[in-house]
Amino acid sequence: MTTNVGSIDRVLRIVAGLVLLSLVFVGPQTPWGWIGLVPLLTAVIGYCPAYSILGVNTCPANNKS
Repeated sequence: MTTNVGSIDRVLRIVAGLVLLSLVFVGPQTPWGWIGLVPLLTAVIGYCPAYSILGVNTCPANNKS
């Protein structure tokens, strides 16, 4: 499995994931915040299955331009 998530994309995914996860513990305390695990996981792994389906690649090392 090759990486298809670039470094800026990873940082944005980590921030978005942490914000969503914070909804579980503070604020409205909604269980929808657990969705934040998805962007966190894809940021840590560096691979996004949706990007593969759509043909998107934000990782400059793997771009074949």
